[in-house]
Amino acid sequence: MQNSKKITIRAFIALMLLTIIWGYNWVVMKSALIYSGAFEFAALRTVIGAICLFAIVIYMRKPLHVKEMPTIILLGLMQTSGFTGLLIWALVEGGAGKTAVLTYTMPFWVMVMAWPLLGEKLSGMQWPAAILSTMGMLFILDPLHLGTDQFSMFLAVLSGIFWALSVILAKKLHQRSPELDLLTLTAWQMIFGSIPLVVVALLVPSQPIQWTPYFIGAVIYNAVFCNALAWLLWLYALQRLSAGVASMSSMLAPVIGVLAAWMQLNEVPTMTELIGMTLIAASLVIISIVSIRKHTPIDPAMAQD
Repeated sequence: MQNSKKITIRAFIALMLLTIIWGYNWVVMKSALIYSGAFEFAALRTVIGAICLFAIVIYMRKPLHVKEMPTIILLGLMQTSGFTGLLIWALVEGGAGKTAVLTYTMPFWVMVMAWPLLGEKLSGMQWPAAILSTMGMLFILDPLHLGTDQFSMFLAVLSGIFWALSVILAKKLHQRSPELDLLTLTAWQMIFGSIPLVVVALLVPSQPIQWTPYFIGAVIYNAVFCNALAWLLWLYALQRLSAGVASMSSMLAPVIGVLAAWMQLNEVPTMTELIGMTLIAASLVIISIVSIRKHTPIDPAMAQD
């Protein structure tokens, strides 16, 4: 009994460390874009991250060969090219905290799109969660007072939608091939998803990369800590805690992102933005509680940043 309690405590510590790494990364990414174009940074982050994951896969002697390769390629285009590319693009003009919150509307989009794509209709507490998320996004986007960062916020929401689509695709993939190793799957989708980002980085003109100590540290932080180490922490926690509890705890990441951006980047939210963020946070809590009751994860395969 005592040993089981220690294991659970270690799992929670791993999960909290993971949440801090992902939450603070919004500030790191925003700051790194001073020294690099958006797509160059996205390509460096994902390519080096994929290499690190493959190194772990080989070290842990997990199988490199996987089935369902066409679906994994599509997953990479959604998860790595779409989600990562769009969120970093959003950070070029928009605030780190606001981008984090809008991107983390992903569980709301999963819930909404699961109806037509998976046949899972909204029911019970999912309805007030959907209403709160919608109201929260309207408060943050503030369509009656359009500002200069509207395009950035649109990209952040679109990033969350791509993330949600990748979750649904990953869920279908898991149903077809439950034996697929999560770490190997993540490495393959990341390397395939990196290819469009590399192509765009080569084709789109941007400022030359300034290889400052901070930028190099930001790339290492993203590739090593936010990808390789974070995935090991996530898998460790997921094996020892319920998927619902693990997913709910990961929802602290955007909260940390907002607070870190507030303190370090002086991104002070307006009253309407604070109301919107609070409504979205309440929606995520409801969705997480529903997930725990169903004993299923909010984000079964891809929980990044």
